[in-house]
Amino acid sequence: MTSPYGLHRVVEPAGVLPQQAWRLDATPECGADEVVVDVERLNLDAASFRQLREEHGPDVRRAVLDIVAERGKLHNPVTGSGGMLLGTVRAVGPDSPLGLRVGDRIATLVSLTLTPLRITDGLASWDGTTEQAPCAGTAVLFGRSIAAVLPADLPDALALSVLDVCGAPALTDRVVRRRAATSVLVLGGGGKSGSLSLAAARRAGAARLVALVPTPAEADLVTRSGLADEVVVADARDPVAVRAAVGRPVDVTVVCVDVPGCEHGAILATADGGAVVFFSMATSFPAAALGAEGLAADVEMLVGNGYVPGHAAFALDLVRAEPAVRSLFEHRQTAQA
Repeated sequence: MTSPYGLHRVVEPAGVLPQQAWRLDATPECGADEVVVDVERLNLDAASFRQLREEHGPDVRRAVLDIVAERGKLHNPVTGSGGMLLGTVRAVGPDSPLGLRVGDRIATLVSLTLTPLRITDGLASWDGTTEQAPCAGTAVLFGRSIAAVLPADLPDALALSVLDVCGAPALTDRVVRRRAATSVLVLGGGGKSGSLSLAAARRAGAARLVALVPTPAEADLVTRSGLADEVVVADARDPVAVRAAVGRPVDVTVVCVDVPGCEHGAILATADGGAVVFFSMATSFPAAALGAEGLAADVEMLVGNGYVPGHAAFALDLVRAEPAVRSLFEHRQTAQA
């Protein structure tokens, strides 16, 4: 009997959900409420990709293959994160509630840390230099998984990049609207989730948008895009430098960086009574909670869980409607290539 949560796919330890499990059964046999996907491309999340590249260098491909072979999923044991994938639906169980059909080309909107995955081509077409890895293999979705049919009007690589981070702009929009926030800071404002979050904050009514980036070159790109009212350069890991660069504290801070150690700067840059939204998989939540306490900071801290109803359509619409966002995405892809 299959479980909509994927419990039947857990090999060890027994009794936990797939995301918590050490190992999953990735056999590509379609259960009653499952969907089997022929994988075409993996999209590693930014924090995991950075960590793997820094630790393994030119052997990053072997590191990814070893993780998947050992765990039956792509679950980075250091960052605890994974990414998502693009593929074509091979089989749909008769009880699947996902509304997918055989032949649909989809992007999964759930993490690879809970998705049973097999790689069959040794990632032979991936050189390890980009977050997106061409791949042959299979994956399994559960009854409670989420997937989006790829849009016909956007290139696959672009759509995959957008859908990888689509929870960030949707939650930014929600938080800014609910709080009627007038000022928003995005740490990592030149990245994928950062640029989308800036556009979402503007659409939600924020009047002062601040983008913090690590280098003058990135600052020039974001400045020319027009997505932010202020673009500042600082190391997001240096709390005092962040606070000085931002100046007047903001109502909402959105953390979209791919390096650890950025919690305290986000807190210091946020006004009392404001909110910090953490979208980075490199975030240490004990550091955030204890840091806020130690700074006597009265800020609400939210974990961006990657899912908001309608998040995929919202993010894709931003890319279609905001040429500056699309331009930054395409520049990033060109630079990586």
